[in-house]
Amino acid sequence: MRQARRFALAGLLFGAPAMSFAADAAPPSLGAHVFLGQGEGLGVSPAVTPAMDTQATGSVFVIFNAGYSSNDGSPADTYGNRWKSLGRPLTYADYGDRFNVQAYVASAGKGGPAHTVSITKRGEPKGELSLPFVEVRNASRIQAFAQNYADKALVVASDEITVDGPATLLAFWWGDGGVKSMTATPGDGFQLIDAFVQLPDESGVQGAVAWRQVEAAGTYRVHWTVAPVQGAALWIIAIR
Repeated sequence: MRQARRFALAGLLFGAPAMSFAADAAPPSLGAHVFLGQGEGLGVSPAVTPAMDTQATGSVFVIFNAGYSSNDGSPADTYGNRWKSLGRPLTYADYGDRFNVQAYVASAGKGGPAHTVSITKRGEPKGELSLPFVEVRNASRIQAFAQNYADKALVVASDEITVDGPATLLAFWWGDGGVKSMTATPGDGFQLIDAFVQLPDESGVQGAVAWRQVEAAGTYRVHWTVAPVQGAALWIIAIR
């Protein structure tokens, strides 16, 4: 897987010095979110997320395309946002170069009712693909992000990121194990919001999404506890 106005009031009364008052703008916050998981041989092209209602303006949107490397079509959505890749694709271990995962972001996003994102699957139209779509409201930019590929372990950790004020943190886990039933549990104050970890018999691309709201500057990371043990592509993203 909340608004305020900034204002200032200044005045001079009977020779007293001017005084001003300000209220902070609304901090970023988690908005709508969905997760599309298509099983191997069951997929269709384009892959389209379930519809969700997003804020008309003032949001940052994040999506991922996880699956066949050849299904690398650019994302499109119902409100014509401009999507940019975030970082580099990470190739799954032990599968040659057939599978990877790539993040995309749309800043200054436009939204509304029945908002969907789609990806045209040019290489393997029926192939497995996972596509989470997350909105962060009252936000305008990615302040920081980190991506890394963790070796097989019971607990895997993202790299660290640093923020200079209140932020919404998103964390993404993409496991590489050849299993169809698993758990992936975030720590460090993160809450799981979406997951595709009970895969169909035909297989699929396992993934999990978590978030955390932080109120102060600091350095943050997320640890994932995973069973059965497997490696994973990891992202942590700070949005302000």
